[in-house]
Amino acid sequence: MLRVLLILVPLALSIYAFIGCVTTQEKDVRFMPKPVWAILILLFPLVGSVSWLIIGRDRATSQRLGSSSGGQWVAPDDNPEFLKSLKDENVEDSGPVVDDDAHLRDWEADLRRREEELKRRESGEDPEK
Repeated sequence: MLRVLLILVPLALSIYAFIGCVTTQEKDVRFMPKPVWAILILLFPLVGSVSWLIIGRDRATSQRLGSSSGGQWVAPDDNPEFLKSLKDENVEDSGPVVDDDAHLRDWEADLRRREEELKRRESGEDPEK
């Protein structure tokens, strides 16, 4: 079990550091270009991963993203701007208000017409007449 942990922990650390390196923006990388960091992590998994996590990325940027400076992700149902945009779309899409009774009368008339046409077909009359 200990042998497995000695292999899996550095592997997981290397994968985590490599993905972090690849997804970090170029402006947030310190001391070396991002491709050099990625190669360092791949060639020297333990040393490269630890050095990337300690000195490779700008931690101040990570902390700024977590603050309430507008860069933080907010769920759509908690985001007032998103909810306002939905209300604006609903106002634009609503168009003129149509009476439900008028729709019901139209549907009933259409149903009567179809029933009469069906009766004519069953009795053998030509529905075109």
